[in-house]
Amino acid sequence: MTPTAERTRVWRPGRPTSVGLIVSAFRRGGGDPTFQPDRGDGWWLGLPTPQGSATLRLVQRNEVGEVVATAWGDGAQWALDHVPALLGDGDDDTDFVAHHPQVARAWKRYAAWHVPRSGLVMHALVPAVIEQKVTGQEAFGGYRKLVHRYGSRAPGPGEQRRLWVAPTAQEWAGIPSWAWLAASVDGARSSTVMRAARVAGRLEEGASLPLSEARRRLRSVPGVGVWTAAEVAQRALGDPDAVSFGDYHVAKDLTWALLGEVRDDDVLAELLEPYRGHRYRVQHLLGLAGAARPRRGPRMAPRTHLPTRR
Repeated sequence: MTPTAERTRVWRPGRPTSVGLIVSAFRRGGGDPTFQPDRGDGWWLGLPTPQGSATLRLVQRNEVGEVVATAWGDGAQWALDHVPALLGDGDDDTDFVAHHPQVARAWKRYAAWHVPRSGLVMHALVPAVIEQKVTGQEAFGGYRKLVHRYGSRAPGPGEQRRLWVAPTAQEWAGIPSWAWLAASVDGARSSTVMRAARVAGRLEEGASLPLSEARRRLRSVPGVGVWTAAEVAQRALGDPDAVSFGDYHVAKDLTWALLGEVRDDDVLAELLEPYRGHRYRVQHLLGLAGAARPRRGPRMAPRTHLPTRR
């Protein structure tokens, strides 16, 4: 067997850029088989690119202000070409104004975080759908099972590292109903994935279209609502305004951080209105800063067959 060719590029961001803070958005739980965090050897991602599977390794060299990206597989060149976008090179915060001291402190502390743009819509959409209206533990476990069964080993050294690449749209569409249920993904969510997979080409085109059109295409898929579309836009489309309205925790945590009391999405929307254009930026910066209401009581048990968070 011919060894998978290795390709490398060096990217100099020109501004403070934290690889770890940025790419952590693509990690679906601690056991995500498609993502391996820095263990002194860079961050490793298995990516299903339009050109085929790729293993992407990112190493940050702060002392010289550069990121060394190495990739393997049929999608290696595509992955390398998109490294700047993936690490937020297109994210423009020059007109951002912090209207709350909590936001100003978080912005200063996490100035090296930028909104990523992977350009891989289905890669972001499928796990977001799986995460609708269930606990993180259940969602991450289900995604992991499905990737192990229907995904593929990442090329090059990714295989030795036990890194995986998530299924393609065609492969997601071929998963039988019993396998979804075995992974604790109910029919409502698996049906949404199937519908999205059938129009994957149009959804993927959204990465090169205006955000409004990309969001419209996402929302045109039954089962993809405000929350799911926002989760995709935050990762695949580089949208700094995509707030996770409808999330079980976000409104409660952010209103607590800004007001000192737990309120709902309506109040959060009012609080974030002065930040329009950068509302997701506020959400994520406060999340990085540890904004969270006090938690009391036992953790929620895993649930199945619930109404879909969309």
